Amino acid sequence: MSRIGKAPVTIPDGVKVEVSGNTIRVEGAKGKLSFDFRSEISVAHDTAAKRVTVSRNSDDRLPRALHGLTRAMIQNMVIGVSKGYEKKLEIVGVGYLAAVQGQTLQVRAGYANEVHKTIPTGLTVKCPDQTHIVIQGADKQLVGQFAAEVRGIRRPEPYKGKGIRYDGEQVRRKAGKATIK
Repeated sequence: MSRIGKAPVTIPDGVKVEVSGNTIRVEGAKGKLSFDFRSEISVAHDTAAKRVTVSRNSDDRLPRALHGLTRAMIQNMVIGVSKGYEKKLEIVGVGYLAAVQGQTLQVRAGYANEVHKTIPTGLTVKCPDQTHIVIQGADKQLVGQFAAEVRGIRRPEPYKGKGIRYDGEQVRRKAGKATIK
């Protein structure tokens, strides 16, 4: 049995869970999320104990793989609608900066033109200053995906360390050309 899959998901106060057919809907202070799980998996919601349990119908390879995955997805949804997720990015480089204009993130990262990224619905993007970006949202996958796309605009390069990096990310630095005497 899956160690992750057999652990129940506890539902905190202020979070409402509804299971209908192969869909689970979670609603909380930070938003609403839904997830369509596979038919090989069964999800049961116990309202009295405030928990959700996930079980599989057989011990075949696919249901075993989906068991822990489904439980982790439900756990991430519960955390997302109650606390939310956040990724912080840092911009390093002379003349590199970012700003939020409506539903667009504008990034100047050493290219001839600014790069404009449309902010997906369900995410909140803030720039406390020109060299930091804060991405917040209830959907863990959406927050991580958008943060990776923004980082992909100009990844940190190993010689000077310029680029967009996650807050606290260590960039491996390489030595430049050495002159021979």
